Amino acid sequence: MVHAIQAPAKLNRFLAVLGRRADGFHELELVTTVLEGVADLTDTLSGEPSGELALAISGPTGEGLVADESNLVIKAWRLLEEAAKRPLPAALRLEKRIPHGAGLGGGSSDAAAALRLGNRMFELDLPDGELLRMAARLGSDVPLFLLGGTVLGIGRGERVFPLRPVALEPILLVHPGLHVSTPSVYRALQDVGYPFPEALASQPAGTPPPWRNDLTGAALWVCPPLAEVRDALRDTGGEPLLCGSGSCWAARYTTAADRDAAALILRPSHPAWGIWQA
Repeated sequence: MVHAIQAPAKLNRFLAVLGRRADGFHELELVTTVLEGVADLTDTLSGEPSGELALAISGPTGEGLVADESNLVIKAWRLLEEAAKRPLPAALRLEKRIPHGAGLGGGSSDAAAALRLGNRMFELDLPDGELLRMAARLGSDVPLFLLGGTVLGIGRGERVFPLRPVALEPILLVHPGLHVSTPSVYRALQDVGYPFPEALASQPAGTPPPWRNDLTGAALWVCPPLAEVRDALRDTGGEPLLCGSGSCWAARYTTAADRDAAALILRPSHPAWGIWQA
């Protein structure tokens, strides 16, 4: 029997860099929404029991990705085998739609999907707490995908707490096809200067978090062409926000009609860009 798990993208609606820690990582505070329901920004991981563990990757954004032990899906599967104390041989297929290196959490979402898929396929009955601990070992963004919805992240982002749902404004997501290295962006903070370490103030229930990303200046330092996307979104009346460390941008609009009109302007003028409505 084939099992399948959806792996959606994410949007950091608030990202504050509060300082650099003694271990070299940065202390962060984030409010992130998992973009469930955006089909063109959702990977699919499917699998069935087999004689040995194997991963096949396909899909419009799967080119160039490797299916070896460095892949987060395989790493997640190995943690499940470690917990189960036995091999979990399976034929896994990953259909990629989330662009790589865009700041949308595609690899992290795939890893979370692998934890859920293996737990279900082999009836391991691992509790949520144990899956979250495994997720934190895989990467800072992986745990939030196990929770879904809107999530507060602190520390490196790996300590996650569910928040009450806060509706997204009409959003246009634009990916210019650039790849931005996350470690390079964090290193560049030392060149452009750390932003003022201001944590998220308490918000009334149902209030959207501030539209803020403290990595923006560093990302533009590392990859100046990102500014073209920002400016194009501003020209259409949007309020752009860099997604994570880039290279995707999200712009919010007052109405869905304004967002849709912006998409109609940008698609023909920038045919190489990926553009999605959320």
